[in-house]
Amino acid sequence: MAYVAAASRTFFATSVCIAALISTANAEDKAYYQGKTVRMIVGSGPGGGYDVFSRMIAPYLAQVLGTIVVVENQPGAGGLTALNRLYAAPPDGYLLSLSNGTGAAFAQITGRKGVRFDLAKFSYLATVGAPPALWMVAPESPIKTVQQALATQQKWRWAASGSTSGLATGAAFACEALKMQCQIVAGYTGSNQAALAVTRGEMDAINLPESSANHFQRTKQNFAIATMGRTKSRFFPDQPTIFDAVKLSADAEWLFDFYDNVSNLGRILVAAPNMPAPRLAYLQAAVKETLANPQLIAEGEKAERIIEYLGPDETLANAKKVVSEVTPEQKARIIKILESAGSD
Repeated sequence: MAYVAAASRTFFATSVCIAALISTANAEDKAYYQGKTVRMIVGSGPGGGYDVFSRMIAPYLAQVLGTIVVVENQPGAGGLTALNRLYAAPPDGYLLSLSNGTGAAFAQITGRKGVRFDLAKFSYLATVGAPPALWMVAPESPIKTVQQALATQQKWRWAASGSTSGLATGAAFACEALKMQCQIVAGYTGSNQAALAVTRGEMDAINLPESSANHFQRTKQNFAIATMGRTKSRFFPDQPTIFDAVKLSADAEWLFDFYDNVSNLGRILVAAPNMPAPRLAYLQAAVKETLANPQLIAEGEKAERIIEYLGPDETLANAKKVVSEVTPEQKARIIKILESAGSD
């Protein structure tokens, strides 16, 4: 009994010491950030989705960290310029980026010129959201289901806002998986103009993230016929997933699942590689607390900028899955599909 009591006292003392060390570490990291300036770089210009999200999150993160958080736009190369800068930055936790993980993954997989980062090596803080995409047609279109769309055997014209945009790449994977004849026109200046082209009948379809799809359906500009993944959209619970809408071959399932995995990277919040583990853990906890703030979530809901937190470990696993686990044969096919993703 004396041995058990002594062991219990030793265990208790050890636990107290560990708790004290953690508390001290947290205090040190909190002091490290107090009064400093953290820059959140955005790889696109003012007014875009990533810019809006970053400016919405910044004041809440500043409050948690006790810092000034400045949003800095650094457009260039479809977001690659900002990610290259972050990848080469000191691992001090003073530079962050809310980035398009989907676009970055495709750029790395295809060996795009100008990529000077490895997506699997960033210090991951969270996924802020990874909205599913919807296949949208004109509101007056006679096509109301995927089966009807395939039965027409027409050449589908997809509207997109750049050959590397989700509008273009999502359409390219859908066309390959469903063996559709397609022309992806990537010359529109943004999703608004691309969606309007479908409304007017200039284009036949568009692949839109759910928040934009919800907006365009509510305003009767477009109509959704399916969610392009395995999980239904929160805004379109009555619309089938592509897996439910039509019988898919094993190859088609792989293509849609791969694209869904890349899409799951969505809006990733990352810091420079090789951050010290205690400081990274503190920053990850601060981001989690920030993104759980009910006021921020409500603000996002009101602006149709939905925050859906996914932790850093899961986010890193998603990144590794798509950039580190693709076979050479699969990579060659992905490159070929993406080459079809747009003509101006």
